[in-house]
Amino acid sequence: MACEERNDLIEAYADGELDLSSSLEIERHLADCEACAAVLKNHQTLRSALGGASLTYDAPPKLSSRVRSAVRKQEKVSSVGLLSAWRWVAVAAPVVSMAILGWALVTVSRTPSPGDLLNQEIVSAHVRSLMVAHLTDFPSSDQHTVKPAFNGRIDFSPEVKDLASEGFSLIGGRLDYLDRRPVAALIYQRRKHFINLFIWPSEDGAGERDVETSLRGYNLIRWTHSGMHYSAVSDLNPTELRGFQQALQK
Repeated sequence: MACEERNDLIEAYADGELDLSSSLEIERHLADCEACAAVLKNHQTLRSALGGASLTYDAPPKLSSRVRSAVRKQEKVSSVGLLSAWRWVAVAAPVVSMAILGWALVTVSRTPSPGDLLNQEIVSAHVRSLMVAHLTDFPSSDQHTVKPAFNGRIDFSPEVKDLASEGFSLIGGRLDYLDRRPVAALIYQRRKHFINLFIWPSEDGAGERDVETSLRGYNLIRWTHSGMHYSAVSDLNPTELRGFQQALQK
């Protein structure tokens, strides 16, 4: 695949919209291609700038220049004319400032936060696993079979719990790709509802506040524990999904 074709995928890669195979291919290419790596960096820089945009803006330099020019021209006219010019400036400046502020509010409101983007990734991974009938790479209800299956496939060892006594049956594990890295996916079942539990290491090992939300009809809970990120997503109702989280933390 030529660089021109990969350029069409770099933005999707930066936004976490590619599947595991495509993401790994793009990463291999970026390691050897400075031009494409620069394209990715520019995209990331632009997204960061928009995400951190301030809602306070100074008047543009061109406006100040126009005001000074108008004042100089009015020095040759009567004091009444000069007063009129200043009145125009007094009226125009707030209007321009409000227009700039309005544009900024619209831009910022349309820019999803990193947490929102991660939520979208997680739900998409869950839906994808159901659509292609690829829930598990190694199906098993035995935690001692599922846990070793990840050895050599990822750079960490996920904790695997048997929650059958709590009403959540382990049915297997799978490799997936989230937050720009390979992750472990454990699949549990409650009645006819499947739960994808994604696990990957926290970069700094610090705990974060739990996040609970709904997206596209699916319920999602994210939390950190013992230096690991956990994300549980399912079409289970929120109460039962919280029960699943509590069972894991016992």
